[in-house]
Amino acid sequence: MIEKIHIQNFKSIYDLELEVGRVNLVIGENGSGKSNLLEALVFVSAAESNKLDNEFLVSRGLRVPEPELMRSAFDEGKKEKDIEIDIYYDNNVNDKYNFSNTNETYSQWKVLTKLNHLIYQYEEDVNTINEKDWHNLDGNGILSYLLDLKKMKSSIEFQDFIIYSPENTALRIFQKEGQIQPLGINGEGLLKLLKVINSYEDKSYINTIIESLQLFNWFEDITIPLDISSLEDKVIIKDKYLYREFTQRSANEGFLFILFYITLLVAKETPRAFAIDNIDASLNPKLCTKLMTILTDLAKKYDKQIFLTTHNPAILDGIDLNDEEQKLFVVSRNKKGHTRMKEITAKDKPKSSDNEPLRLSEAFLRGYLGGLPKGF
Repeated sequence: MIEKIHIQNFKSIYDLELEVGRVNLVIGENGSGKSNLLEALVFVSAAESNKLDNEFLVSRGLRVPEPELMRSAFDEGKKEKDIEIDIYYDNNVNDKYNFSNTNETYSQWKVLTKLNHLIYQYEEDVNTINEKDWHNLDGNGILSYLLDLKKMKSSIEFQDFIIYSPENTALRIFQKEGQIQPLGINGEGLLKLLKVINSYEDKSYINTIIESLQLFNWFEDITIPLDISSLEDKVIIKDKYLYREFTQRSANEGFLFILFYITLLVAKETPRAFAIDNIDASLNPKLCTKLMTILTDLAKKYDKQIFLTTHNPAILDGIDLNDEEQKLFVVSRNKKGHTRMKEITAKDKPKSSDNEPLRLSEAFLRGYLGGLPKGF
């Protein structure tokens, strides 16, 4: 799991260091740089996958401009400087990613990582040591260090980071699959993944999805095809108030979004770390609050790390600032236009006139947390 991120010279982020948790909620004005934080993580993930081409980046949710605009275009003299991103993991592993581009037409980004550089350097050292000099030069120590480096590199499980932005159409047309499996950024492939989860020997996974759908007071049950290879492209949903069942094509949009989010957290095949942009889309405010608590519980249960953006104050009421695994960040731009992020902790929570803590939604709307437009 990621513990700390340091980003330099990436889009609107000039120099930013952030300690993150298991569940990270990001709020702020439109254009303040919320998505740029998520996109920096996609950039690192692409580097770990050795796929820095635009096709790969776009398919994972990164908006790819010209190289000059991928770098911070401020006046501090860093226009041509490389993008640098440091990631610190909870297993005492950290890596520095240095991204460069020649700015030529059709040129691709290249990356140099600290661990890869050290591995290459020590492999060169091992290859140049003569057998008779092996012990004199502590060749065994070099080899041991090289093996440790490779073990550290292999412990980074960050190749699959995606920014999900589910869309109604993709969720309704179940037979459509995206180029990314098991789930595309807009929700493609949901039916196939539900079939896979339904085939698990441990039925607690599918039962968790069904139990979570009880958020909707009209919901009674859902029937998912058992045969993964079946061409059947629908699930059957039972509304306890109706005598006839219906399929996902007739389900309301909010139901499909919740089904997608819960499946994303529960499935073994989905990334261990991912982001969801605008988690509040199509959801009732009270449902937003409850969804946030459920996502947090599931992230802990299934060992996932999530990054969420929202503009809905109700989402904030579902986060527990007394839990060190849950983080709330307010994003804004300073006088130079640089993206900055402030963590809101339990001790920062504003109080009312009678000294009682305000609900975070109310504090947000009153402007006590920041993250609201000031120009009108």
